Amino acid sequence: MSASALLLAAALFALPACSGSDTVAAGPSAAADSTGAAAGAATSLNIRYIDMDTLLSQYAYAKDYQEVVVRTDSRLQSAQQAKANEIQKFAQTMENKYKNNGYLSEASFAADQQKLQKMQQDAESTLATMARNAQIDLAQQQQALNDTIENFVKAYNAEKGYDAILFKAAGIYFNPALDITDEIVKGLNAKYNKVEPAK
Repeated sequence: MSASALLLAAALFALPACSGSDTVAAGPSAAADSTGAAAGAATSLNIRYIDMDTLLSQYAYAKDYQEVVVRTDSRLQSAQQAKANEIQKFAQTMENKYKNNGYLSEASFAADQQKLQKMQQDAESTLATMARNAQIDLAQQQQALNDTIENFVKAYNAEKGYDAILFKAAGIYFNPALDITDEIVKGLNAKYNKVEPAK
């Protein structure tokens, strides 16, 4: 699961208009109309942007989430390997028993075949349930991370009064002077209280 999947790269936080420095022209210039009729229509947007890749690599909560993703994947792989080993071991026991004429009847051989089949079915069911539960849990944690970032940015902008805060991926070029990533990361980390998982 890539870090870029954590948030919609093209998301725009529509926020109250406020004039300020570092504005970007968004309408016709007043000088373009000698009559001055367009002067009142000239507008500007006071925007900033966030580099989401940088934010996700520096925000402690995002890094903790990525660790959870890695641990979850490792746990699922370990469970899958354990089930595979268990089934393989029983199948090998059956084969050895068959080669050494250990089955005294067709019924006993058929019983072990049914047991092996049930082990395989149970393993598939167990692993599918584990994967489904892990997916649900990760989705909930990812949403919580997304909400934390979005809520912080909204509160941050309530003080700053920018017209819009964009993700860097939403555009081709932004003036580096409009980058507020460091401020956002610093503010997020200052508010983050890690909750240790229950043992």
